[in-house]
Amino acid sequence: MATLAFPTPAAAAEPQQLPRNVEAEAAMLGAMMIDNRLADDLIDRLEPAHFYEPVHGRVFAAIKTLRGNDMLATPVTLRPMFDADEAMKELGGPAYLAGLTGSGAGLIGARQFATQIYDLAQLRALVTVGRTLVERAMDTSEEVNPRAQIELAEEALYKVAGDGGAESAVKTFAQATTAAVKMAERALNSGGNLSGVTTGLDSVNAKIGGMHHSDLMILAGRPGMGKTSLATNIAFNAARRWMRDMADGIAPKDSVGAKVAFFSLEMSADQLATRILAEQSRISSESLRMGKISKQEFAQLAAAAAELENLPLFIDDTGGLSISALHTRVRRLQRRHNNEIGLVVVDYLQLLTGGGKGSENRVQEISEISRGLKTLAKDMNVPVLALSQLSRAVESREDKRPMLSDLRESGSIEQDADMVWFVFREDYYTAQREPKRPMEGDEHKVFEDHAKWASDMERVYGLAELIVAKQRHGATGKVVLKFDPTITRFSDYAGY
Repeated sequence: MATLAFPTPAAAAEPQQLPRNVEAEAAMLGAMMIDNRLADDLIDRLEPAHFYEPVHGRVFAAIKTLRGNDMLATPVTLRPMFDADEAMKELGGPAYLAGLTGSGAGLIGARQFATQIYDLAQLRALVTVGRTLVERAMDTSEEVNPRAQIELAEEALYKVAGDGGAESAVKTFAQATTAAVKMAERALNSGGNLSGVTTGLDSVNAKIGGMHHSDLMILAGRPGMGKTSLATNIAFNAARRWMRDMADGIAPKDSVGAKVAFFSLEMSADQLATRILAEQSRISSESLRMGKISKQEFAQLAAAAAELENLPLFIDDTGGLSISALHTRVRRLQRRHNNEIGLVVVDYLQLLTGGGKGSENRVQEISEISRGLKTLAKDMNVPVLALSQLSRAVESREDKRPMLSDLRESGSIEQDADMVWFVFREDYYTAQREPKRPMEGDEHKVFEDHAKWASDMERVYGLAELIVAKQRHGATGKVVLKFDPTITRFSDYAGY
């Protein structure tokens, strides 16, 4: 039998050749064409780009296409697909395809060959990342930004590490049910109602069962509703619960608390810290900013700061982050903290940027960002709580309670989210309707109007609604909470 002539690699003249095994590629392709059951097993493990020799990559793609259409993949059925392939003609055309099946030696080691082909492709990808990194670092013709280059390199390395993850993502039903039972056991051990990370609000936990791993939760509201305050409260509650569970000797995997990464694109880290200290010391955050506090209140503040010194809440207040940079920073935090970051908060979604240059199509960019946040939640296996703006359409309605259609700029936010929450405070709008001072002769009518307004204000003051407008894990509805505007704190409402 004639010896099969393998393609001569284009990089053969390089002093240091890229990692490859063209013979293994040929043997595996031959085995796939001899036994199509092998092809069905292997086509999901690799991609055409994993082959060093481009012709082999195209043969693999052709086999995948035929098997996807439930057709036989043999040299005969593949031949028409390569009639116009010049590189194949140089190798002998149909004779090369037939030659791939000539040995049959690959039938025994096809699966091992597939593993080796993938491993070598990863090594080549690492070489490419390294070369690109060196070239960018050496190029000082443009603005030098080492931090941005490091983030790009981390993103590229993560893509190499995540490539080919489809096989590992496939779980047997036994594996899936084991995970489900563990989640139920965790909910039982926590006292019920809580299978995810705690919000610190019992009424909210009872409604949603906690914040579940890999979920994207959207918290939306109009300005002044307190969505940043609620997100800060939840982040603090989860971090404090983690700290207490660790002090009580509870294993990290059994804790319903979490180390929290808080990405604040609008407020600075010290402003967020001020809010948390105000809440815990029960001193008005405005008084803290203005320095209008007594010595006793300062002592309360110092005590609260000392107690929270080791709080596992990590704040990144870098403005204008891209969705890819956000991924990079979360992964970096995970590495630094032994993969124990259990909640990511983003304030707020519309301040992130997409991967494209410019924002000609803002709706498309927001769609990319919301998909990126959902991908982050799944890849990191953590709940992601992202704040979002609402459109002004809310203000034009008599009933100011938000609806899903009010989510600003993109329906994809609703589509990508596992849960959508709206925070609504009726007292905010009631306060704006206070009757004006009476004109001469109108005192009696205005007095009646003011009395009615005061009654309405008394009924709703200090109350807030968390409207669960979408929930993949359970029913929608609302939860009534108390809100103290002086210390920007949400808490459970006992009177509902």
